[in-house]
Amino acid sequence: MGKRVILALFTVILSVVAYRLVDLCNKMGVFRELDLVELGNCHLIEGVEHGSEDINILPGGLALISSGLKYPSLPNFNSDRPGQILLVDLNKPTLTAVELRISRGFDVESFNPHGLSTYIDEDGTVYVFVVNHPRNITTVEVFMFEEDQNSLIHLKTIQHELLHRYIYIAESLAHNIHIMEINPNNTLTPVKTLHVGTLPDNLEVDPKTGDVWIGCCPICWKLFFYNPEYTPGSEVIRIENILSKDPKVTQVYVSNDSVLQGSSVAIVYEEKLLIGTVFHKALHCELGS
Repeated sequence: MGKRVILALFTVILSVVAYRLVDLCNKMGVFRELDLVELGNCHLIEGVEHGSEDINILPGGLALISSGLKYPSLPNFNSDRPGQILLVDLNKPTLTAVELRISRGFDVESFNPHGLSTYIDEDGTVYVFVVNHPRNITTVEVFMFEEDQNSLIHLKTIQHELLHRYIYIAESLAHNIHIMEINPNNTLTPVKTLHVGTLPDNLEVDPKTGDVWIGCCPICWKLFFYNPEYTPGSEVIRIENILSKDPKVTQVYVSNDSVLQGSSVAIVYEEKLLIGTVFHKALHCELGS
């Protein structure tokens, strides 16, 4: 009798473990096959070789890119060099990234930039907020962008974020986007949750249309078991009318070749789509072509 109980208990435990394992594999895209969605006029951005994890575009068409992220378990093709913030002028016919200089006094050698956002005050001063992981800790660095000098002036390190009216949150493994509204007393009210069917990373809102653009990792397990012969795919989705009862989710770009590996962000400017990656290159596509 005792052996039967132990066997039954073992069977239940094994079933639970198997269920959890299959669920995790589904979330990481282990069993997913990609239906390719191609854009006609796409080119890699020159000068981006070691990641473009997050991208933010200023109103005049200057794109700021965080590059060189070093993160546990993820591939790293640039271990000997600290992270960078790159600048790309989208108004030029050929897109080339240049590294922004950072002011003295900031620990450049431990710079490990992750997420990136910008804020422009009433005087036109551009502030750049960068999530940084120096020496296995997490900080938020505040810089002032000097366009004429191609440089960033480090102002301070903070531990809080700049918030807007709505907050869009990517729950990556659950394949969900959560929308929260900020109340006047700074509390948050859940608005809705949207399931997108793929692993979302950075979220960018088009200031003209309100569309949400998301860089996604459709077969994410390949990032953690990297094989250059069997690379992780890239996916970009656009969500139109996200606050409505019937938002429209569109696959804009899907690829499983080696051109772009492991997309993490997508952002648009004047019919140009920029797609960044965790550790690889950056791509720009003409949406109107």
